[in-house]
Amino acid sequence: MQIHPTAIVHEEAELAEDVTIEAFSIIGPKVKIGSGSVVGPHVVIEGRTIIGERNRIYPFVAIGFPPQDITYKGEDTRVEIGNDNIIRENITIHRGSHRGEGATRIGNGNFLMAYVHIAHDCQIGSDVVMANAATLGGHVEVGDHAVVGGVVAVHQFVRVGEYSCIGGKSGVRMDIPPYMLAQGADPATLHGPNLIGLRRNGFSSETINSIKKCYRILFRSGLTVKEAVEKARLEVEPLPEIQKLIDFVVESSKRGIMR
Repeated sequence: MQIHPTAIVHEEAELAEDVTIEAFSIIGPKVKIGSGSVVGPHVVIEGRTIIGERNRIYPFVAIGFPPQDITYKGEDTRVEIGNDNIIRENITIHRGSHRGEGATRIGNGNFLMAYVHIAHDCQIGSDVVMANAATLGGHVEVGDHAVVGGVVAVHQFVRVGEYSCIGGKSGVRMDIPPYMLAQGADPATLHGPNLIGLRRNGFSSETINSIKKCYRILFRSGLTVKEAVEKARLEVEPLPEIQKLIDFVVESSKRGIMR
């Protein structure tokens, strides 16, 4: 274990033997950090925070602080971070609240760029990219392989589907279905399937064509949601990706589905 002489690590913190803590960082008593993780200089990690293996945390990051929720009264909530994440400079990740999951969760292999804010009770999947100054309000869900562009603001309780992409400087007030591209400041709207992202992630031409067809039926046909879902189920090949897209649309939503 490499702990810089200027770092402050509480004696009750649980650190794997090969964890590195660099200069002037502070690690609280309820923190657990897994093997191979590196905490850069001037980082503060407090609260009941569990960090997995091989994470790289850059300077001036703050993890595990209380939620920005005026009803929070010191309940024992937490942050859970998986493995192989890159957490760049000046990022803030707040712990959960008693009104939500009780935990803010981040999966594996995510790339979080500078100045990202992840609020209380957010649930982030794996292999997600969040560009500089992207901000998630409380209780936001982000699916695997999603891309959130720079200076994007996502409203509380919004769901961002897997393999979707949000263009920079967008204001997201409603749920973004899986595989879709969204952009716009006031507010963001759908611009069709995320074709470049799907190709980069190895989706076949047949699957992409089916997603295109399903998109046109669900969001461009002028039908009601119920009618569009029924039509999509009848006319689009029932691939797993199509089923996920339809399920996302028919599931209960607190913010509504972006059209």
